[in-house]
Amino acid sequence: MGYYIRVEENVRIYVEDVNPGAEKTILFIHGWPANHKLFEYQFNQLPSMGFRCIGIDLRGFGKSDKPYSGYSYDRLADDIYAVVQTLKLRDFTLVGHSVGGAISIRYMARHNSFGVSKLALLGAAAPSFTKRADFPFGHTVEEVNTFISDTYKDRPKMLQGFGDIFFFKYVTAPFSDWFFQLGLEAAGYSTAAVLGSLRDESLFSDLGKIQVPTLILHGVHDQVCPYPLALAMQKGIRNSKLVPINNSGHGLFWEEWEEVNREIVQFIG
Repeated sequence: MGYYIRVEENVRIYVEDVNPGAEKTILFIHGWPANHKLFEYQFNQLPSMGFRCIGIDLRGFGKSDKPYSGYSYDRLADDIYAVVQTLKLRDFTLVGHSVGGAISIRYMARHNSFGVSKLALLGAAAPSFTKRADFPFGHTVEEVNTFISDTYKDRPKMLQGFGDIFFFKYVTAPFSDWFFQLGLEAAGYSTAAVLGSLRDESLFSDLGKIQVPTLILHGVHDQVCPYPLALAMQKGIRNSKLVPINNSGHGLFWEEWEEVNREIVQFIG
C-alpha cells in the first residue's frame, strides 16, 4: 500500500509499504535519478520470504513532493528520520543504493543509527562521488558539472546517456525505456540539486560512526560509482563485509537480482 508522510510543513514523502505485518523490516533508499520503483526486483521476492519492504521516494523524486530546496545529505537524512519516527520502525535493515547509500550513511552518523540494526550499501556513492586531493577515485567536478548543465539544457538526453553507462549487461529496449521513465518522474531542479550534493559532499568522517553490521554489495564493472569506492567503504566501516558482484555495473539490483536478494536475506538472517 502507498501513503504519504509529512516531513516538513510543506513537504510530504511518498512511502510504498509491502507486507506490513511481517516480522522483519527493510527500508529501501533509492539512487539518483529514480525512485522506490528501482527496487521492483527486490519487492517482487522478499515479501514472500517474510520481509516487510518499505520504499520511499526522496523529496523531489517519484511521487513525493518536490520543493525547490532541501537536497543536502543532512536534509535528506532528516527526511528518513521523520519516516522512521512516524512509522515507529525499530530493529530494521536500512538498504541504500548509489546516492541513497550516501544518504543512508549520513543517516547513521547524524541520527546515531536510530532504529537500524543492520545496514546494506548497494553501489553506494561513498565516501566521495568526486575525486579529491587525497581520494583519486570517482568523477571529476567538471564531469558532474556537465551532468548538471545537461540536466537544465536537455534532461531527457542526459537521462538517456546516463542509462547507457548504468548497466553492464545488455538491457532490452522496453527495460531501458522503463528506467528512463523513472528519471523523468523527478523534477529537473531536484535532479540537478542532488547532483550538486553528490559533487560537493563527502562521508569520510561518517564511516567511522557506523556501529552496526554492514553489508557492501558493489558491481565490479560499475562506471557510476567505481569499485574502489567499495574498498574505501570497507576500510572505513568497522564490522563490514564486502561482496563483489562480478557481472554487474551500477544496476546490480537488477543485473544480479537473485544474488543480491540472496546476500541481503542471508545478511539479515
